[in-house]
Amino acid sequence: MGILALGSHQERHGAVLPPDTDAKLAAHVALEAAKRSGAKFLGILLTSHELPLIRTGKHHSLRKMMGELCRRLGEAKEVLGVKAVVLVNAHGGNKPLREHLHKLEKRMGMRLAFTTLLVDLEGPHAGTGEVSAAAVAGLADLSRLDEHLDSKEYPEVGFVGMKGVRRKYPWAERHAREVMERG
Repeated sequence: MGILALGSHQERHGAVLPPDTDAKLAAHVALEAAKRSGAKFLGILLTSHELPLIRTGKHHSLRKMMGELCRRLGEAKEVLGVKAVVLVNAHGGNKPLREHLHKLEKRMGMRLAFTTLLVDLEGPHAGTGEVSAAAVAGLADLSRLDEHLDSKEYPEVGFVGMKGVRRKYPWAERHAREVMERG
């Protein structure tokens, strides 16, 4: 059994969080899970995907991400004898990967599980939940919390300043409202 982290390495997360917040949180959780379960920690993918219209940083096509994932899974199978892998995802833009898991399992000859629990628990992008998780992991600069909610400077926080994204995705509108109402 192996555990592989998925995140984003180059994505804006407001004033408080670093660009690689998702990657670091996914790696933190994946490493802890590997330590506690005895599974092999397989590291983290370098590529990440993003949904249409969301421009919060540098991301890659789903095809490129799947290519890297296939190579990593193949190496884990060949070198370590891994027959099953849990993919720990901390970046919402990677969620479409789930639709390709069955095909990927057949191609790679291994079992795959995909969890987005981190994304679901955190709530709005760079919002209270994600800032809290990052603070616990020692990743947040809480001295910049006041400027973090400036939607002109940091439109990506809860997608508050990204009107097109809010129109296209009902969940983004809910997230924006949550950040505007509760911080």
